[in-house]
Order: sequence, then C-alpha cells, then structure tokens
Amino acid sequence: MNIIIRPQGTAAIYEQIINQMKNAIVTGELLAGEALPSIRALAASLEVSVITTKRAYEELEREKLIRSVPGKGFYVCEYNSDYLKEKRYMDLEKQIEELVEDCKKAGMKKKDIIDIIDTLMD
Repeated sequence: MNIIIRPQGTAAIYEQIINQMKNAIVTGELLAGEALPSIRALAASLEVSVITTKRAYEELEREKLIRSVPGKGFYVCEYNSDYLKEKRYMDLEKQIEELVEDCKKAGMKKKDIIDIIDTLMD
C-alpha cells in the first residue's frame, strides 16, 4: 500500500490517510486479515506525526474497517464491500459538489466542466 500525502491539499493529513486506506480496502489492495504497519512505522514512512496516524487508525477502527489486536498490531477487518463502495461514492459526491461550486464561482459553465471531465477521464 502506497499512501501519498499532499500537505498543501484541502483534506487534513489524517483524512488523506483514512481515504487512501479505505480506497485500498475497496479495491482489494488491502485484504481482510492483512496486517497494517504499526502507528509508529506508518508515521515514520509518511514523515508525519504519530498523533496523526493514531487519529487515522482510531477513525478506521471506529468505522470497523480495521481492528487492534493487543500486542500484535492492526489488521483489516472483514467488511461489506458494497457498503464501503457506497460510502466512498458519498464522499466523492461531496467533494464534487464543492468543486462544482468553486467552478460556478469562477464563472465556468456546465459544458466547460464536462469538457474538463471528459479530457481527464480519457
């Protein structure tokens, strides 16, 4: 699993970690039962605070996507892939909604936005 942090991005670093781990679970890159890096190891590899990775893991655990095994570490839980996919779509829909508002404020028309999307999707 390769997590890429964009410090200048609009999402907080812990949210970027959460979103990328959720995506890795949905796409099958992370499988149920698979061990995750320790909080400290992930923090070191991403060059972020241990507090940041701890917060991301706590949120993923709250959502029952990962579980902590005392003395052993964190593992990916069994999950409902349809639920995860729907949740991911809802998150993306919110992001797109914000982006469309920004486009409108910039004076873009629907056709301009669709043309950009068509170009990026090819």
